[in-house]
Parts: sequence; structure tokens; C-alpha cells
Amino acid sequence: MNPSQRIVGVDIARGLAVLGMFGAHIGVITEFDWLQPSTWAGLVSGRSSILFATLAGVSLAIISGRRRVVRRPELTRVRRRIATRAFAIAAVGYLLVALGTNIAVILPAYAVLFILAIPLLRVPRWLLFLLAAGIAVVVPFVLEAVGPFFQDPPNIGAVLAVDLLFTGSYPAVLWMAFLLTGLGLGRLDLTARVVQLRLLAIGTLLALIGYGAGEFASSVSGPSVIATTEPHSGSPFEVIGSTGFSIAVLALCLLASRALQRILFPLAAVGSMALTVYTAQIVAIALIGASVPGTDDNRLWVIFVVVALVAAAVWKRFLGAGPLERLLTAVSRRAGGNAPADRLAR
Repeated sequence: MNPSQRIVGVDIARGLAVLGMFGAHIGVITEFDWLQPSTWAGLVSGRSSILFATLAGVSLAIISGRRRVVRRPELTRVRRRIATRAFAIAAVGYLLVALGTNIAVILPAYAVLFILAIPLLRVPRWLLFLLAAGIAVVVPFVLEAVGPFFQDPPNIGAVLAVDLLFTGSYPAVLWMAFLLTGLGLGRLDLTARVVQLRLLAIGTLLALIGYGAGEFASSVSGPSVIATTEPHSGSPFEVIGSTGFSIAVLALCLLASRALQRILFPLAAVGSMALTVYTAQIVAIALIGASVPGTDDNRLWVIFVVVALVAAAVWKRFLGAGPLERLLTAVSRRAGGNAPADRLAR
């Protein structure tokens, strides 16, 4: 993306998502409780990756024209470029999986979401939100019902497909709710203050409804796979609540970027090279053997965050785009040609 055309607030939100995933991977995280400040670090569990997936949808909207979706033949080139990016991201993801940490690497699932979104780029905004809502409400029950049928896939290909689509940490058929929400959000004028304020109100309301209804359902029926708001539970309440949380965080970041752009530059730098920073984190964890937290506090998480902020800020200031982002852009341009969308996003 041309630096003058980046939506800085989106970069800031993506930076928060990446650093939050650091905490989920190596932090000492306790169950989140609004009334217990000592547990507030638990906000990163589950929600960081959901924010990351939601912002993936925003990125796809930007790539494909923001408020006005590009038309053929430009749309065909954009779709080829997105597909190429997806395969490249999946390749990086499986290389990280091969390092043998116990981290559930999100990149392969992220790539699948990209592929599934390709036919939906021209879907109207209202329908994107409607589809996301339908997935959030219906798919958790479907996955619970069909889960037993996926217990014994016949071959390695089926194992991978079942894991990515249905049973993994980031089941794509459910996580499309987050990507479609982001795709719809990206069709809005995210630079308009009135839109940002409305998104903050809507996101907060959805979070209160989702998490509040989930806590009520759990107290009435007892905890279950569906009646819960636990991170990565995939319940309707978690999906709705975490979608609202992601929208609210994005709105806050967009608002903050107006007045605090200089202060938040390191965080925006992390977000602008999220693939590089995320990859470096997994490699570092593999090298130092920190796949399981080994201390009783969050010092390691803090160290990772500080190093990421400083390194990303310095790289961004003097070298621009991150190394993996440069590679991804070059590969996708080769596949799809130098589309006008190059001016908008990666």
C-alpha cells in the first residue's frame, strides 16, 4: 500500500492483534473477569486471533476497491492475487508448524479464509453482515452435531481439510463470520469520524449482548459447548461477543489514529508488517524453547512486545514494508499483474 493511502487505524488494530497473540502464545493468562483487574490480560486469549481474522476481511475489502469494488477484468486480477497470497501465507504457516512449537499457528486457516472469500468480493455489504450473523448463530450448532463424523479422516489430505474447515483451533466454516464482518466493515468509509463512532457503539453493544447472554445461558443451563463465552469455544455467544469486541477495538484504533498517530507509530509499524512480526515470533519461540510459558509472570511477553515494537518501528522508518510483505507483494503482483489495487492495500 502506498504509505499515504494506508488506513493507519487499521494498522494499529492489527498491531494490537499480533501483540495480543504473543500473549496468548507465551503469556501467563488467567480467565478474564471484568471485576478482577489482575485478570485483564486474559482479554488477549481468543479475541486477538479473532481481531486478526476480522482485519483480514478489512484488508480484502481494501485490496478489492474499498467502498467501490473493482470490476472485470480488474476483479479477475485481484482474485488471482488474493489466491496467490493465500497459498504463500499457507506455505509460511506450514513451515512454522514444522518448527514443532505447541502453538496453533493461525496462518493456514487465515489462507483458507482468503480462498473462501474470493467468490464473495462483490457481495453487497448488507448481505455480508447478514451472512456473518447467520454463520455466528447457526454454524456452532452444526459443528456440534456433525463433529462425531470427523473423528477418523481416511487420509492425510482429509485430516488437513477437516482440521482447517471444521475441527481445528480456527475452523474456517465458523471463522468466516469474522472475515465477512471485516469485509463488510472495509466497504464503509472507515476514515469518517461518524462511521468510527457508530462502529464503536455497535461493537460495544454486540459485545455486551454476546458475552452477557452467554453468561446468562451458562448460569441457567450450566456450562456447555454452546452455553459459554470461553475463548475458542466457538459458541454463538463467543462469536457474537468477540465480533463486537473486534469492531469496538477497530473503532477505537481509528479514532486514536487521528490524534495519536506519532505516539502509536511503533504499533502501526507492527500492524503494517504483521506477517513478518508473527513469523519472527514463532521462530524465536522455537529457538528459545518457549512454546510453553516457563515463568510465573509475563516478563517474556513484555520482552517480545518491546522488541517487536522497536524493531518494526526502526524497519518501517528506514526500510518501509516488512521483508515478508515485500515478498508477498512481489509474488502476488507476478500472478495477477500490477493492478490499480496495488495503490490501496496489501
